[in-house]
Amino acid sequence: MSMNRMSHFRPMAARQMAKFVRAYSSKEASLKDVFAAQIPEKQEQIKRLRKEHGNSSLGEVVLDQVYGGMRGIPALVWEGSVLDADEGIRFRGLTIPEICEKLPKAPGGSEPLPEGLFWLLLTGEIPTEGQVRALSSELYARSKLPEHVEDLLNHSPKHLHPMAQLSIAVNALESESEFAKAYEQGVNKKEYWQYTFEDSLDLIAKLPSIAARIYRNVFHDGVVASTDSSLDYSANFTKQLGFKNEEFTELMRLYLTIHSDHEGGNVSAHTTHLVGSALSSPYLSVAAGFNGLAGPLHGRANQEVLEWILKMRSEIGSEVTNEQIEKYLWDTLNSGRVVPGYGHAVLRKTDPRYTAQREFGLKHMPDYELFKLVSQIYQVAPKVLGANQKIKNPWPNVDAHSGVLLQYYGLKEQSYYTVLFAVARALGVLPQLIIDRAMGAPIERPKSFSTAKFAEKFGVKL
Repeated sequence: MSMNRMSHFRPMAARQMAKFVRAYSSKEASLKDVFAAQIPEKQEQIKRLRKEHGNSSLGEVVLDQVYGGMRGIPALVWEGSVLDADEGIRFRGLTIPEICEKLPKAPGGSEPLPEGLFWLLLTGEIPTEGQVRALSSELYARSKLPEHVEDLLNHSPKHLHPMAQLSIAVNALESESEFAKAYEQGVNKKEYWQYTFEDSLDLIAKLPSIAARIYRNVFHDGVVASTDSSLDYSANFTKQLGFKNEEFTELMRLYLTIHSDHEGGNVSAHTTHLVGSALSSPYLSVAAGFNGLAGPLHGRANQEVLEWILKMRSEIGSEVTNEQIEKYLWDTLNSGRVVPGYGHAVLRKTDPRYTAQREFGLKHMPDYELFKLVSQIYQVAPKVLGANQKIKNPWPNVDAHSGVLLQYYGLKEQSYYTVLFAVARALGVLPQLIIDRAMGAPIERPKSFSTAKFAEKFGVKL
């Protein structure tokens, strides 16, 4: 969006806004129109909540939480999803099974379209099939990469980790930021969200092309297929990656949907929110979030899970007994390592994202050796991990399954898996970034103390 279009976004008077809301109340209104119509009411809700309960306590913070990574401290607003320790994730109040049932699907497909989830996370509404098709078309129209970003990726060394290449490319897209350009020209802060929205859709649209170019450059011939205006977001992505299997496209639709959002406190989501609160553009904010996602304690865990499973199979053999798995689990724990794919900072039951992928596997690959091995580990691991008093959650998380499903369809390059996670995570963090700017969220600035100061508060001499 060019700067000469800024006049389109002048603040509206109340009467004009009411007319705007009536005009765009149609079911086939665009995503931007639907969200714009919601802003005044949402702003008023927050204003009223803060006025009536701004001084209400949310509970005490104990010292262990401060030193334990701020676990469980209610200190962020995140509208898209809420994570319950027993139930798992809800997207705008809907469970994963409900999401899979209610979101629009591709013609002939059975998995939800991630474009629809993006719509839901931003507005709280399930879009129509027509609205999702229109959004798919809009993302296609925005998908072309600037030449300098293509050149940057084409000249990146193949040994540079795919996540590092992704971060570099997203940072380089700052050259295209409508938010940064508008801010330089002194745009009214009430209009920040509009430029954040434009940048967000542009970034989401371009991410598959970036991710596919990294994959083709590092692992294949460097040739990236062109996109097709008749295809949805996931179908174009798998086409660019070089896959023609419709089942794999269905997996990608499910994968991008369930990996998108997981509350605001995880590293990638929180980092994106934090950097965005300084009014850094969506490109810089999401690139920062991706750098957090690349860590082995966060998004890179899906790579480590598959490496661990493949190593187990190579050491034990293809015919594995439950007793051998139990011994291998104990050997892993006794060596001071964690069992990847199990445990979660919040969840205390089996991750419903694991269950969704397991159901996909049972439908499409029930006899696949690695799928059966993951199922067998699921029978043994909770008992072993539950016997360790230090482990609070012995159940599998989302990473326990994803790599095996990708392997089945031929995407076997484990170091690339976190890039797929990153494309999905952008769909989850960018709606909140738009909401933050629409609601006028301030810069994030929690209070910190030194160990000596904390000790002083408790009357302890160090």
